[in-house]
Amino acid sequence: MSFQIKPDKRETENKTIRFPVPLINEIEAALEGTHTSFSGFVIQACEYALQHMVSSTDDNPEN
Repeated sequence: MSFQIKPDKRETENKTIRFPVPLINEIEAALEGTHTSFSGFVIQACEYALQHMVSSTDDNPEN
């Protein structure tokens, strides 16, 4: 399944993180016309990464 940007509203808490400027520019360009905020994109990208992340036990058959 590929990553798809979708609008989303939910309860949130503020966290401050730093992004490289070129990455910010790429994200903002990808979001044009999607009605999705930068924060919404970051949340969706993190959720996608967590759902598709290989656990350390999957990498090491001895565990």
